[in-house]
Amino acid sequence: MCGITGYIGKKDAAPILLQALKRMEYRGYDSAGISTIHKDNVTIKKDIGRIDSINEKIELGKAEGSIGIAHTRWATHGGVTKENAHPHPSCNQEIVLVHNGIIENYQKLSKELSNNHEIISETDSEIISHLIEEEYNKEKDPLKTLKNVSKKLEGSFALIVIFNDKKDEIYGMRKYAPLIVGIGKQENFISSDIVSFIDYTDNVIFLEDKEIVRVTSNSIEIVNFDGDKISRDKTHVAWEAADISKEEFSHHTIKEIHEQTSTVQNALKQDDEKFKEFVEKLKSGKNIFITGSGSSFHIALIFRKMLTKFVNSPVQAFLSSEAEEYIELMNNNAILIPISQSGETADLLEVIRNVKDKGVTILSIYNTLGSSLSRVSNISLNLNCGPEIGVAATKSFTSQLAIVYKIIFELGEVKNGNEMIIELSKKIKDVLSKEKSLQEIIELLNESNDVYFLGRAIHHPIALEGALKLKELAYIHAEGMAAGEIKHGTLALVEEGTPAIIINPKDESYDDTINNAAEMKARGAKIIGISSENNEVYDHWIEIPQVEKILYPLIELLPLQLLAYYTAIRKKNNPDYPRNLAKSVTVK
Repeated sequence: MCGITGYIGKKDAAPILLQALKRMEYRGYDSAGISTIHKDNVTIKKDIGRIDSINEKIELGKAEGSIGIAHTRWATHGGVTKENAHPHPSCNQEIVLVHNGIIENYQKLSKELSNNHEIISETDSEIISHLIEEEYNKEKDPLKTLKNVSKKLEGSFALIVIFNDKKDEIYGMRKYAPLIVGIGKQENFISSDIVSFIDYTDNVIFLEDKEIVRVTSNSIEIVNFDGDKISRDKTHVAWEAADISKEEFSHHTIKEIHEQTSTVQNALKQDDEKFKEFVEKLKSGKNIFITGSGSSFHIALIFRKMLTKFVNSPVQAFLSSEAEEYIELMNNNAILIPISQSGETADLLEVIRNVKDKGVTILSIYNTLGSSLSRVSNISLNLNCGPEIGVAATKSFTSQLAIVYKIIFELGEVKNGNEMIIELSKKIKDVLSKEKSLQEIIELLNESNDVYFLGRAIHHPIALEGALKLKELAYIHAEGMAAGEIKHGTLALVEEGTPAIIINPKDESYDDTINNAAEMKARGAKIIGISSENNEVYDHWIEIPQVEKILYPLIELLPLQLLAYYTAIRKKNNPDYPRNLAKSVTVK
């Protein structure tokens, strides 16, 4: 959620940090700020609102100094106010920090500090700056100070800290939240997100949990929370600055929708040895559990439906935030498959921490290079779809689905599985080229307060995903459901003109779903059919090509993405940055 970043080098820090904040806008935020040190002066500029409007008011990019930190905040503790915005200083203004995460014992710490410190904000983050001030007055050494502070903080945190009397040094510390060092030439970066500094360097060091880093313009020193020195090689990330540009498109979201022709194919490009090991481990599991959040959970549901046909083990899919009962069922014969775009989802990572000591094998599917998920997994498969800037999952969803197909085809010994998906990916362009034909349906959705998405069997998770996309981008109440369940409550909600989107390609579920659509239509619903075959029940038909039955989910999703995007545009919403939402949910 929150984005934190820091710079140290020979250049003016503020313009670089401002650019970094702009790069991290996709994560979601409600306030932002920058702090720099120049000579003996600590400057803090922060406010609520969008970065451009804040910059117009207080000129974020004009603070002096070649060392600084910056933050985009998503309110958790305390409202959206200037006081609650980051960075947060100590009482003497000599220490300033930015924080991503949640400090669970902040109230207790606040009471302990309140007698000797003036606490201005309502945040858990400000407490850390005062705690660091207390320790630094004793230790006079930043590394020792942060090591002592780490033992007093409960919860998750990534911190970047600057000290006025250490103008050539910047410090970072992490526990259960991402933090990355970018290695430049006579300059270095530290951030929660690679995209914040990708214009300057693609060489990075990923910090592990319970580590502290001291960064100068020419050096990097890492220690763990016990004070032991850590040696770690740098990693080259294969992302270009162009990967995060909009190019000729109006928004990142529509660009990423159109990229799916190639990203689906890229997802198939896995290391053969690692992929086969992944599949062999999957075969050996006595109990298989698949977990994810949001769109990744919908992939988990599809994966479960497919996987049950190819393994002799029980397979269960669950939301990462609802893991308690499933954790109890896992033992050293279990396989856990976490699925995530960011690889930093707090609920998902907590599931892994709770089962790792039980000997559970972790086989993950993720996108973000160097993410926490990739580093705690026994084997991981990367989506290879590049950074996804739009908050709503689009290309990452279909890339996850492509990998699921690749696994299923390997389990089923389908020799031409990759070729089937590559051939299908060529049809994606044709489906996406029919944007203009959707205009009448977009107008119908724009005028509606409620929309229902129906699908049976393997199409049910796609109905859930279609509803999620419309909620995320167009801010319309939408419900995805199993088509056979409409009689159990939903029909009572249908009024004249209520849109019902029916995911209904020509397969075994076709006739039953048509009957459900007819029931909706009899109560006044406007039926929008997404199918390879037209039917008189449909008021509107969105045609998709006829493909292998197992592959329909990948192709039938595309019109749902387009409908959500263009309805958002019709409503004058910004589809890249939906209100109240963040790309990476790094707090529970």
